[in-house]
Amino acid sequence: MKGIFFIVSIFIIGIVIMPGCQKKEHAMEVTQEKFGATSDGQEVTLYTMKNENGMVVKITNYGGIVTELWVPDKGGVLGDVVLGFNNLTDYMGDHPYFGCIVGRYANRIAGGKFKLDGKEYTLAKNNGNNHLHGGMKGFDKVLWKSSKQSGRDSVAVRLQYESNDGEEGYPGKLSVSVTYALNNKNELRIHYEATTSKPTVVNLTHHGYFNLAGAGSGDVLKHELMINAQQYAVVNEELIPTGELRSVEGTPMDFRSPCPIGKRIEMVEGGYDHNYILNREDVSLTLAARVTEPVSKRVMEVWTTEPGIQLYTGNFLDGSLKGKGGKVYGKHYGFCLETQHFPDSPNQPDFPSVILRPGETYMQLTVYKFSVEQ
Repeated sequence: MKGIFFIVSIFIIGIVIMPGCQKKEHAMEVTQEKFGATSDGQEVTLYTMKNENGMVVKITNYGGIVTELWVPDKGGVLGDVVLGFNNLTDYMGDHPYFGCIVGRYANRIAGGKFKLDGKEYTLAKNNGNNHLHGGMKGFDKVLWKSSKQSGRDSVAVRLQYESNDGEEGYPGKLSVSVTYALNNKNELRIHYEATTSKPTVVNLTHHGYFNLAGAGSGDVLKHELMINAQQYAVVNEELIPTGELRSVEGTPMDFRSPCPIGKRIEMVEGGYDHNYILNREDVSLTLAARVTEPVSKRVMEVWTTEPGIQLYTGNFLDGSLKGKGGKVYGKHYGFCLETQHFPDSPNQPDFPSVILRPGETYMQLTVYKFSVEQ
């Protein structure tokens, strides 16, 4: 009898204990640590977000830069899929906008000027004759106020910045907040909001350089890309839109069906650096692009509320930059999919408006979702 009681007791204890054995291997959390200091002595913070699947995202409040993004491959092995540096010093130096928030205006504005309500505004010409990504000191080079947040379904880092009236030539005091949130669906969700004291123009985006085989592992030309777009914006020799929105059909710009990035890149002078006009019925979250890396089987989907997405294939990377782990970043070692309004919209009346007025709120949501192809 005692033997039977012992066996039953063990069985009951097993029922109680076993659920504890099924706990997730990883806990969802967000932590912070020091990441150096700016040239004027302000402390910079590095945040680490983790989900229950082991996915890791590291973000610094200098420039809102995603410094690391670790996602699993087909075998569950984590790999860092964004280009960047190991230290703050390199991020404060000259680099091609690795992983940052760009603004007030992402992409190019022709001639570094635009008119708004009859008044002309002059901006820095920091890309030949044109203005690029907010000017000499855009949002990628400022220190954002930051805080970490934890919820039941996600963890997040909220960044806030006030851009003064006249900063980099833009009118109005712009109050901006950007929230990076990580959930257990392996989604990195980026929510942007902005308000202004005067009429101004706004176009914000995340400028991540992705390589789903792993940062520094080689070029991205074999990645298979789908872009949900029937049209793209034709550009001149300075990469400024001409105003024409041309069909992708029968051109090397056609990614409506998955196609290796490198299959037709030689047919595009200089490589891809073009804005696509997304197929959408309204302003709800819409699938913009899907990328698959054929060896690791990692998949990245890009969802957005924005009307356009810029495909850039790292054409200006030339091997002169040493990134994380001392790896050299050569030509086409990363690709960017920047959700946005169209380049040069302030000078293109037929493009969707980028004007923000007092009392209005600029809002957009972009989601980078990671999975593996079976």
